[in-house]
Amino acid sequence: MISVSRLLCGAKFFGDSLRYKADSGAQQHGTTAGHGPVVVWNMTRTCNLRCLHCYAGSDERVDPEQLTTKEAKKFIDSLADFKVPVILFSGGEPLIREDFFNLAEYARGKGIRATLSTNGTLITRDVAKDIKSLGISYVGISLDGIGADNDRFRGRKGAFDAALEGIRACRAIDQRVGLRFTINRHNYHQMTDIFKLIEAEDIPRICFYHLVYSGRGSQMRNEDITHAETRAAMDLIIEKTMDFHQRGLGKEILTVDNHADGVYIYLSLLKSDPQRAERVRELLLMNGGNRSGVAIGAVDWAGNVNPDQFTRNHLLGNIRERAFAEIWQDTDHPILRGLKDRKPLLTGRCASCHWLAMCNGNFRARAEAVYDDFWASDPACYLTDEEIR
Repeated sequence: MISVSRLLCGAKFFGDSLRYKADSGAQQHGTTAGHGPVVVWNMTRTCNLRCLHCYAGSDERVDPEQLTTKEAKKFIDSLADFKVPVILFSGGEPLIREDFFNLAEYARGKGIRATLSTNGTLITRDVAKDIKSLGISYVGISLDGIGADNDRFRGRKGAFDAALEGIRACRAIDQRVGLRFTINRHNYHQMTDIFKLIEAEDIPRICFYHLVYSGRGSQMRNEDITHAETRAAMDLIIEKTMDFHQRGLGKEILTVDNHADGVYIYLSLLKSDPQRAERVRELLLMNGGNRSGVAIGAVDWAGNVNPDQFTRNHLLGNIRERAFAEIWQDTDHPILRGLKDRKPLLTGRCASCHWLAMCNGNFRARAEAVYDDFWASDPACYLTDEEIR
């Protein structure tokens, strides 16, 4: 995750305390500063939408292997013992689980910061109040276009209006909320409109996700934008971030799942503001680039542990059989061991890239999806051969 606002403008937000500090990029058995990773928990596969890019392959069915409430609480206990700083409740659609509020409250009681990733369509004014009363620190609501474009991408008519009402319900009671937007060929042309939307609706935060070829998203490889279009998208994000900052609007703008973004921002600043560029270089080196299998991990509805929520084809263990901390620190698994010290394993452009210390090989799931090689170059890296030298 790249904080464009922090890099360009020096603005500081809560998540920066995990992303930009001296040991952020530490790769010591999956622990940093004496605690476990941020954990994405896909607590259910069930969803009321059917998004084209869903990495979990979610639909309306309930998986019979889904963790029970009792098992889920035992899992949360193990995260607390491992000093996991943040749990991201995700899905499917987490609000479909009847015990969501019970489990979120339980996690908060254990001292774990709880955040929520949702499609937003089930957030009424009353639900928003319940979310806030539990102390859920952040709600990320996904929109992948405006109006009918979002509905087509998300597989349900009216999804856009329902999600927007969910955002408004959170804003009305000052529940911290933001928008999540996955860039692809179907919605690339609407990015300017998305910026207009977050200003018009006074949405304080937006994460622009790069497409990852996983789950149903693996069928969208040919629907990704080109490298030239990615660069244009980044230019727009940079322009709008600076504009918001200069007008004092205080928006937090981030990009996710492509660490080439940080290098691209650094190279852009070298031309216009070398002093700021040097500070950006320091921040990117602190962060250390992609940290799947190191500072972020994932657990699915059945208790399976993966290096991140997109790398679901590499099973590290199951929390029904072993505690999460034991699984996460067991380097007998070749993928987990490799992720903790991946630089010698990377091939292709990544192996010789001048910016490897800032990027750490980018996203392995995309490399494997395209080249059938987990350690190959990330095909979504849009830096030129000249730039990576």
